[in-house]
Amino acid sequence: MSARAAKVAIVTGGAQGIGAGIAARLHASGYAVAIADRDAETGRATASALRGEAWFVECDVAEEHQVAACVAATIRRTGRLDALVNNAGLARLPRIPVVKLALEGWNRTLAVNLTGAFLMAKHAAPHLAHARGAIVNIASTRALQSEPNTEAYSASKGGLVALTHALAVSLGPKVRVNCVSPGWIDVSGRQKAGARKQARLRRADHAQHPAGRVGTPEDVAELVAFLLSDAARFITGQNFVADGGMTRKMIYVE
Repeated sequence: MSARAAKVAIVTGGAQGIGAGIAARLHASGYAVAIADRDAETGRATASALRGEAWFVECDVAEEHQVAACVAATIRRTGRLDALVNNAGLARLPRIPVVKLALEGWNRTLAVNLTGAFLMAKHAAPHLAHARGAIVNIASTRALQSEPNTEAYSASKGGLVALTHALAVSLGPKVRVNCVSPGWIDVSGRQKAGARKQARLRRADHAQHPAGRVGTPEDVAELVAFLLSDAARFITGQNFVADGGMTRKMIYVE
């Protein structure tokens, strides 16, 4: 590990999207970053683009043996672990009516979005405790409000918010645990090269947000970096909504 990388972070789902933005932000602030993802090609490319102390670890967070191996590999490489960002998750699309939602689909969504975060925390906790480190879970505003036919996704993200405060109480005071719930985030600039498309955002898409625009991965990454930092050492067990103010709007059909 280089002299500048005084701290080490694992970012799950870090190959693209919000996770890639978080990995880049932490790397820029001096972390050595392990990018844990199922997409080996994109994960390696993302790590290579960061240069220096950033590397890819292939990992399906729903498989405990892979999670254990990911954490162990990071410790072997760096000797420490200061931060864990549980960002890996299956998207809420396609929307399937609850009467047609297969149990297999429900179980897979919860396995990745919720159980994966539990498994990562379970195996990372001893190392994070030694470093007096922190965990940030990435949930969603769908933990607080819903669109039709998003039962599995919404339930997984709601569970992640609850898991956050449970872990904060269980692992404190040695490990702080917080949650970030993003709203509409335009990830088009951080997609894998073969699938990258410029988002077709309308003026109305931005204008409906009280903040005046749709969010970016960098918006989420800045909040995550703060919550992992010593500046947030009195903050734990909390869920921070980063949605440009959308969940505070009262919207009725006129």
